[in-house]
This record gives sequence, C-alpha cells and structure tokens, in this order.
Amino acid sequence: MSELKYWLWLTTRKGMDSGKALAVLDHFLTPERAYYAGLEEYEPLPLGQAQRQALMDKSLDGAERILAECDRLGVDIMTAQDAAYPQRLRQIACPPAVLYLKGRKLRFDEEAAIAVVGAREPSEYGRYAAEKIGLELAAGGAVVMSGVARGVDSCAIRGALKGGGTVVCLLPGGVDAISPRSSRFLAQDVAAAGALVSEYPPGTQVRGEHYGPRNRILSGLSLGVLAVECRPFGGTMLTVSHAIDQDRDVFAVPGAINAQMSEGTNRLIQQGAKLVTCGRDILEEYWDRFPGKLSAAAPLPPQVVRARMEGTPEPPQPSGAAPEEERPEQTGAASGREVIPRQQQRSRFTDDELAILAVLAGKPLSADEVVEATQIPARYVLSALTMLQVQGAVEERPGRRFSALVELEE
Repeated sequence: MSELKYWLWLTTRKGMDSGKALAVLDHFLTPERAYYAGLEEYEPLPLGQAQRQALMDKSLDGAERILAECDRLGVDIMTAQDAAYPQRLRQIACPPAVLYLKGRKLRFDEEAAIAVVGAREPSEYGRYAAEKIGLELAAGGAVVMSGVARGVDSCAIRGALKGGGTVVCLLPGGVDAISPRSSRFLAQDVAAAGALVSEYPPGTQVRGEHYGPRNRILSGLSLGVLAVECRPFGGTMLTVSHAIDQDRDVFAVPGAINAQMSEGTNRLIQQGAKLVTCGRDILEEYWDRFPGKLSAAAPLPPQVVRARMEGTPEPPQPSGAAPEEERPEQTGAASGREVIPRQQQRSRFTDDELAILAVLAGKPLSADEVVEATQIPARYVLSALTMLQVQGAVEERPGRRFSALVELEE
C-alpha cells in the first residue's frame, strides 16, 4: 500500500498522462524513486517544464484521499508493474499506468473479450443488432465490453446481461462518475456481473478529451472490436482505428445502402472487416483459442433470444423433459449443482446474494417469501435476484418462484 501511494502521486501530477508517467518510470524504475528525486534529476526526462515543476509538488494528500475513496467504494487499483496487469495492455502504445476497477476480479488475458461500439443515436435496427449480438456473445461465453453511453453501448451491455455473461464497461471518468445519469443503474448491474474500469481516479468527471484515451484501452483489452452502426467518422471509427493499430480483429454489422448510420460499418466491410449478423459469426473465430471458455454448441434458438430480449417467459422445453414444478429438489452431489467452496463465496457473491442463496437452498420461493425470510428490503432482493440469474446461480420457475442452481459449502 505504501508503494501504491507513490503511483497515485505520480499519475495525478498536473499534465501527467500515462505516456509521460511511463517515461518517468522508465528512467527511475519505481515511482517512489521519482518522488524523492530533485529538479535536476528531472531534467533528462522527455517532459515539458510544467510537468517537471509538477513533479516537485511532493504532497501525498491527494494520493491518500484517492486511496481512502477507493477503499470506501470498493475499488481495486492495478498498476503497470502488477503481475495481474493484462499483457494485452502491455503490448499497446501508451498503456495505462494505473487502472481503477470496481466489480469482479477478471483475468483479462484468459477471456475472449469482444468490444462492441457504435452510434449514440442508432436506428431501431442498430439497437436490435447490438442487444441481440451482445446477448449471443455472452451466452456463448465471451466477455462483452463497451461503455455505458446511450445507444449501441448500453444496448450491447443490456443484451449481454440478459445472455447471462460477464460484462466490462470502460469509463471516460471515475468509476463513480457515470454519464449519462440514466445509466447509473446499468453501471451497478455491470459491477455485479463484471467490472467497471477506468484509468481515472474516483471523483474524476467525464470530459470530452477522455474518450480517446478510454477507447484505446477498450480495444486494447479486447480480442476484437465489433462496430454495429456508425458514420464514416467519429468515436466509433477512432476505436476501430485503435484496434487496427493494436492488431485486433475488426467486425461490422452490415446495413442498408441508403441508411446513413450504416455508412461507416459498410465501409469497414469493404475494407476487410468481417461481416457479422449474429454472435456465432464472432465466436467461431476464437473457439480453438478458448475451448474452455467459448461454447461451440448450437446457437440459442431465435425464440429464446427473442424471449430474453423482451423479458418474456422462454418457450417450453422439448417434450420428454419433466416439467419444472415436478422436479424434486435435491441437494448435494445428487443435485448436480455446482458447490461453491467457502473461501470463494464472498469473492463471487455479495452479502445479500449469499443470504438469498441460503434461503433458496431448500425449495423455490417467491420474491416476497425471500424478503420475509431474509429481511432484506424488497428492492435489494429484486436486484440481487436479477444478478443471480445473470450469473447462472438462480433460475426463475413457473409462478415467479426462484430456485438456486448452486450450493454453498457450509
């Protein structure tokens, strides 16, 4: 922790972006050595005079405040020298010196992560495509990455959540500065089912100049970038440009030749991007590389995809399967459920989720019965039940009753 405060001191100096911070580290090897250096030792650095003077501000108050705020918000801090720092980011130009992460701890290099980007004002077709493909990617085992902005970003993330997968949102401000405000509840769901990631400390407000740096991390953490709808210029195309520079795969959803919002994606296809109409078109590119992560099984039936997108009951199972209400509740090995070891429980589930899983261990319960059994407020129970379904830990049965799909080791 003592070393961490020097990282925060260095990366929060005025005018000190990641590129300049890494230049300082190349020279001094550690941020602590840079902290104790004098002005004359900063002279050889490829910095302007203003940045050298900023390094002479030795106050650690700001770093201490960031550490305290991260502790309060449950935000993890990862530096470029940490063993867990993604190799994918080490390979890009100007990797972030520090990352702030709220949510689950993910090993990005072991995930088939796909970034989904597109217009903030997409057509109905674009919204549908983003949500459908996001759902199919997540259901197939990919990690879906995007932002929380209105339009394609939020549609793709909502679809991925409905697909029951892991989601990651890259933010152009602190992990507590969600923009637009209408996306704050979506961001909470993302933190529960995946992670919010930023190179800016908590409290940093979203600014226009932050989007470019954010986009190079978004593409850098991914295997490929999918453009859903966009013009031939703008933020989406800049993200695609980062992806090309970083040797990432590029995918695009085609559109009508007279649709303005498809001009950019159609052009990308002309230039060599893979044409995509469903999640499987992307997943098949990575089945051999991630056999333990990605499912090569038949894609979800269209009626199942439609039901999940619309939030309606999924079609009945094929004949021959026992009806849900007739299946006896079993426990232990006979149930076939995953047993969550005691030491993993708190890293996988929140306190509310653990309490709910405990009361669902015996038999299916309605949401009201869960509230009564746990004494957790109803709105928190409903939110937790949603996230448990997203994680595949709980299923909803006929009659709006919920049943646990995992067991907690006692």
